[in-house]
Amino acid sequence: MERLTRDFGQVQKATVSAARIFEILDIEPEVADRPRATRLPRVGGAVRYEGVGFAYTADAPVLEDVNLVIEPGETIALVGPAGAGKTTLASPLLRFYNVTQGRITVDGRDLRDVTLDSLASRIGVVLQEPYLFSGPVMENIRYNNGADDQDIERAAKAVGAHGFIMELELGYDTEIRERGGNLSVGQWQLISFARALAADPRVLILDEATANVDTYSEMMIQRALAGLLADRTSIVIAHRLSTIRNADRIVVVDQGRIAEQGAHDELMALGGHYAGLQVYTEG
Repeated sequence: MERLTRDFGQVQKATVSAARIFEILDIEPEVADRPRATRLPRVGGAVRYEGVGFAYTADAPVLEDVNLVIEPGETIALVGPAGAGKTTLASPLLRFYNVTQGRITVDGRDLRDVTLDSLASRIGVVLQEPYLFSGPVMENIRYNNGADDQDIERAAKAVGAHGFIMELELGYDTEIRERGGNLSVGQWQLISFARALAADPRVLILDEATANVDTYSEMMIQRALAGLLADRTSIVIAHRLSTIRNADRIVVVDQGRIAEQGAHDELMALGGHYAGLQVYTEG
């Protein structure tokens, strides 16, 4: 009877958990392909924000009237205080959600008119905490890009990950523990860079990719960035001066709007938002 009582309690917990799981699985996604959406072909990487606005709720706009032109192959850094809207500005480019006003285009094509899977194949993203799953290093880099073994090794060499991978017990066949438990934070991030490069996206978004690493790891990652960003349209959300300085253009976001944009020296000379932000960043 005691065992039956314990098992009954476990069954009740499992039943509630299963109900919650099925509730999530039954949710219809808010962002979906339009009926006549077409595949996005290989792009040059010209990105335009045209009067873009976004709000999670109608009475609290997060982005307002954002107009921004990013040329093919250009690297821009998005900077601004916490909560200014930097990540929110980049997320609609991946269609994590649709803009509520205006539009975003890549090579002149409205992102809402292309299929989500084709968009994901043309735009790469490296997050502050990228996900690594349990399995070989090779398969973690190959995830969602279908690259062959040579392309994967080439990508790892380009971002500076090949050396430490070959020092692992089985090289590229080494099993990564759940959430990258047997790797350092810097190694973890370099593998995510190799994954992005193996997919060869024309547009790349880096969201605080160096935020959680130590000085030595940041040095490794800065070297990797040179290879990763070359000849790609790149949006880098950053707060470290070393990353910001290497951008072709710096875009300062404040309260959901673009407050300033230009080169580092130009913005410092203005003595505006960016100059004040630098005092905080360097202090």
